[in-house]
Amino acid sequence: MATISLSDNVRATVNGKSRNNGHGEPNGQTRSNGRTLPIKPTYVRDVHPIDFPWQIEWNPETCIRCGSCVATCTFGSIQPRLQRWGQTLSAGNFPKPVEASEVIMAIKQTSDPKYACRGCAMCEKVCPTNSIRPIENEHNRFPLVARQGGSPIKRGGRGHDIPRVLDSIKVGRISQMTDPSLDAARHTFDMLTPFGRGLRPEELPFALENGRLIENGWMPPLRWIYPIIIGDMSVGALSWRMWEALALAVSYLNEECGLPVRMCSGEGGMPVRLLTSEYLKYFIIQIASGHFGWNRIIKAMPNMVTDPAAVLIKIGQGAKPGDGGLLPAEKVAPHIQAIRGVPKADLLSPPNHQGLYSIEESVQKMFLSMNAAFKFRVPVAIKVAASATSVSVFNNLVRDPYRIVGGFFLDGIQGGTGAAHEVSLDHTGHPILSKLRDCYLDAVSQGQQGHIPLFVGGGFGDTGDLAADAFKAICLGASGVFAAKIFLQIAGCVGNEKGRCNSCNTGKCPVGICTQDPRLVARLDVDAVAQNIVDYFLAMDIELKKLMAPIGNSSLPIGRSDALVSMDKAIAERLQIAYAC
Repeated sequence: MATISLSDNVRATVNGKSRNNGHGEPNGQTRSNGRTLPIKPTYVRDVHPIDFPWQIEWNPETCIRCGSCVATCTFGSIQPRLQRWGQTLSAGNFPKPVEASEVIMAIKQTSDPKYACRGCAMCEKVCPTNSIRPIENEHNRFPLVARQGGSPIKRGGRGHDIPRVLDSIKVGRISQMTDPSLDAARHTFDMLTPFGRGLRPEELPFALENGRLIENGWMPPLRWIYPIIIGDMSVGALSWRMWEALALAVSYLNEECGLPVRMCSGEGGMPVRLLTSEYLKYFIIQIASGHFGWNRIIKAMPNMVTDPAAVLIKIGQGAKPGDGGLLPAEKVAPHIQAIRGVPKADLLSPPNHQGLYSIEESVQKMFLSMNAAFKFRVPVAIKVAASATSVSVFNNLVRDPYRIVGGFFLDGIQGGTGAAHEVSLDHTGHPILSKLRDCYLDAVSQGQQGHIPLFVGGGFGDTGDLAADAFKAICLGASGVFAAKIFLQIAGCVGNEKGRCNSCNTGKCPVGICTQDPRLVARLDVDAVAQNIVDYFLAMDIELKKLMAPIGNSSLPIGRSDALVSMDKAIAERLQIAYAC
């Protein structure tokens, strides 16, 4: 019995045409009804725009050929091409068809998967005659054609079909007759949450001497901050104008609005001008497994006029847990090379810190070294990806004998816009609320709740209601939440959970948010973006008060799960909250 191998098939194919189709006919042809018809074997790579998730619809009759769409498309998905346009005309009682044709300039969609349309709709926005637009193709086979060449698919942005548990949870305890409700417009609310290690009353380093309270020991550093943190997005992942807009908004919220909002730098260091300014106190400096940018931070320490808000040690993240970080070479601009001290290359962060081999070492090495670096004046927290082992890690930190663990950041599967392989984005990670609840209830069982602030992220604000999402997480036991993607959307990001754009990893962001291309970065208005972020925080502050007032809380309802109900019985049982139908 004859056999054929893959290599035999490859050798039997020349220039995309088969030498023999298995029926004795050469060049991929077969005989039917006495005629020879050309066919293409199934293993020949035949890619067409019809296979792509987005298709370009172009109207030649209204198009004025201004070229704005082609110039605006950052992905090279459309190109101007000459096309013969023919018409057949007939007139009179005994018409004789007359054929007429002309060559016109047409807009064509490329058939190369590398330049596939991402559906950002920038071409539609700039077209003066509304002659072009992308249309979603539900019948695409892009997951197959995009792997041609032997490379896994990479993308930035999320695209999960995971149902939002938060949407099935409602605030069900309304204080009307049993407890006094509050007036959200006139009552005074304490909107702050602790960031830093909390001590038991008997552990506080105070003593009474002659009727006066005297401090007689060291107390871990503690900061009171706004419960919603702008999550870690590095200088490199974001354009310098987007990062500047976020920093400007945070400074304005603190200085002018009285909201102590904090922002995390992300891995990759910070500009020296910010490190040596008084605004550093509003920023959480992150150190991750790549240690990018830390040489510059260390050199700037003698010139720092103030301490940072905190230090965050990132072990893992929800976007690609266990896979490490990645900044593609396309986004490593000269100023990124200077900040991080690296050449222009793909910057890969290992999936774990190279000096940590156990949970215990994370406390002994990283926490001690980072605390010592800032002379034990700055809270030091750890960030990990939510997983089956989250409770074990949290328990070890709670038992910290040095009392130096300042916080625990837990990142769920729906978090992050990071550039990563699709298989990691879609198939690794853990939903956040169940792990949040597990950690909090485990601390409660030990009487240790509140000693280490528990911050969670991953999918918060996906529907635009960050205040409601944060409130529900706080009621489930979180001290606060961190969110990032929603602030990119406020800035003008056109990506969504349905697969539109989501090309943060390409360095070709069409709105100038996630790119280092100067031509694209110039599209972003720093002042307008900062104003939008400030406005959102001010509105969100009012919304949080509108949710706190009905349950009768004038301070953050951390752990008040009795205020929540779920309309899904399985969710109610899993999170141990009331079920309502």
